[in-house]
Amino acid sequence: MKKKFAFLSAALLSVGMLLGACGSDGAGGDEDFKTDLQMGTGSTGGTYYPLGQEMANVMNDNVDFEDFNVSAVASGASVENLGGIYQGTMQLGMTVHIPALEALNGEADFEGAEVDNFGFMGHIYPEVMQVVTTENTGITSIADLEGKRVAIGPAGSGTQSAAKLILSAYGLEDGDYQAFEEGFGDAAARLQDGQLDASFGLLGLPASNIEELAFQRDVVLLPVEGEALDTILENSDYGHLEIPADTYEFLDGPVDAITAYAILVGSTNQISEELGYEIVKGLYENVDSISHPQGVHLDPENILNGSDGLPFHPGAEKYFQEQGILN
Repeated sequence: MKKKFAFLSAALLSVGMLLGACGSDGAGGDEDFKTDLQMGTGSTGGTYYPLGQEMANVMNDNVDFEDFNVSAVASGASVENLGGIYQGTMQLGMTVHIPALEALNGEADFEGAEVDNFGFMGHIYPEVMQVVTTENTGITSIADLEGKRVAIGPAGSGTQSAAKLILSAYGLEDGDYQAFEEGFGDAAARLQDGQLDASFGLLGLPASNIEELAFQRDVVLLPVEGEALDTILENSDYGHLEIPADTYEFLDGPVDAITAYAILVGSTNQISEELGYEIVKGLYENVDSISHPQGVHLDPENILNGSDGLPFHPGAEKYFQEQGILN
């Protein structure tokens, strides 16, 4: 049996609020199909928000459905977006695939509240946990973060859940470090100003905020390695990835990290099968118009990455079957 790395998020959408708003069966019981949609992204300084804005523009330009409109909105990212779908305040959401699995199974942030009214709609890009510090801090290992000022990502984000998982694997629990719950964009600025010692960011490769920080400071990426890495791989769904040395000019060699998938999910009780089909078709057949660097991963060849263990949205499933992607 896998050891459970439990943590209690300070997300705006706590399980108690979710249950209070929706009842133990969630918001998923009744169909209330909509065409004017809200898509949860992430913090404005991260990857989700600007990429989500472009994805929404592509949908609005190419989804052939009467009265369709989607707005990409800033949020706390994964957990908050899944919670918004659960509550019915969001209809689409960007999320790391692991919190989506936890939501489905009522685990971690979702303990006691199984979220069963969403479905997988497509892969977005591979996310890599990048643990950033600067040379002047003298920090060379994640174990050195004890007692330090550390940005762990916004409450309700995949970054925060992964950061706490990593810190726990190194023997560091809440209170062993000074935690700052903020997006990587804000954290990078505070690193530059010397107001933080390190920051966790579940980001694409390369991450523009890290490249920008490296123009101002001597940046160090801390590896996730050894027994801590083994513990994480054995007790979670994260995978191991080596950040190639040529990813950033400041790297002298590859850096061990953990990785997951960013995916798009949609409400099954507020997005009809017909509209879900058109959303997937309109987005993934027109991804060439996305200029964000991570947009290259929105390739139909990768479209099922991160779907293992998750239900498909009926409209997405129909599209995947028609395209011969899914049997």
